[in-house]
Amino acid sequence: MSTRHTIAVLVNDQPGVLQRVSGLFGRRGFNIESITVGQSEETGLSRMVIVTVGDEQTLEQIEKQLYKLIDVIKVINLSSNPMVARELALIKVNAEPSERPEIMGVVETFRAAVVDIGSHNLMVQVVGDTTKIDAMIELLKPYGIRELSRTGVTAMIRGNV
Repeated sequence: MSTRHTIAVLVNDQPGVLQRVSGLFGRRGFNIESITVGQSEETGLSRMVIVTVGDEQTLEQIEKQLYKLIDVIKVINLSSNPMVARELALIKVNAEPSERPEIMGVVETFRAAVVDIGSHNLMVQVVGDTTKIDAMIELLKPYGIRELSRTGVTAMIRGNV
């Protein structure tokens, strides 16, 4: 059964590492739903958080293949533990002055924020898990989404692990 997996990959902060990791997924026919990369707590190392879909065997294969890459230090299956996962989205939505109170109701319900106002549109920032982001997008679609940018998932294991 295919399920969504979130994995963290600790890598050397070197040019070309992202390309090698994403290339590995492509060559093996594994899809990347989202990938985020940034500095880690250790100098010289970056953390990639990758969301992919597959069964347990596929995930095991991905982990084995990642460890074959020279710059990969550690692979952690975050989704096998309780985790905190967040994503950020910026959504530019059509918003004539008469529609703004309605849209503001949606923004407040999702604890989102208006970060820019134009004469005929609003830009909304929302942070949360992927389900929350998807739900907000669905509620804003009837107004007309002009532009959408999502960061992809970043995540950590909860607690003292």
